[in-house]
Amino acid sequence: MAVKKAENIETAKLSRSFGWLAALGVILVIAGVVGLIYTGVATLTSMLLFGWLLLIGGTVGLLHAIQARGSNFFWLGVVVAALNIAAGIVVIGRPEAAAAALTMFAALLFLTGGVFRLAGSLVVRGPQFGWTLVQGAFGLLLGILVLASWPSSSKYVIGCFFSLGLLFDGLGLIATGFGGRKIVDLVTEQQQEAATKPTEAE
Repeated sequence: MAVKKAENIETAKLSRSFGWLAALGVILVIAGVVGLIYTGVATLTSMLLFGWLLLIGGTVGLLHAIQARGSNFFWLGVVVAALNIAAGIVVIGRPEAAAAALTMFAALLFLTGGVFRLAGSLVVRGPQFGWTLVQGAFGLLLGILVLASWPSSSKYVIGCFFSLGLLFDGLGLIATGFGGRKIVDLVTEQQQEAATKPTEAE
């Protein structure tokens, strides 16, 4: 009886955890939709978050490097931490300029990735030829569009990607939460049916 009660408590906790996961997914979806509507605000917000992450990560890395000052990687850790701290200060101080630079970098990545995918698909012509060709053409077109309107595109490109990331992550958490709760409920029903069978037989 005590074992069954403990199992019920654990099942309730697991179901509650999946419920919180789905609730977090809903919050992320709402944040993603709002970010897609206000892409300029989302861009600045994402850059400030990125800057603070660099600053905090650099500070933590510097503390670790100081604690391990007797090791061979002391100066390397100090240099990497100092670069992260400096980059974080620059991004926080000038988020618009940082967004413009990051948008340029993203556009170049789209261009080079699209060119390589197109060339690779045409040379190899494997089973995924059509899909790779479409991916390459889409990346190339996206890079050209971003570069054609740069630096004005930096006001919305980063925010759009950031918001889409929140949206898809939220949808994934919602699907995981509801799917997990369904599995827990199904297992609970099967356990209850298995527990009542001997009683019915008697």
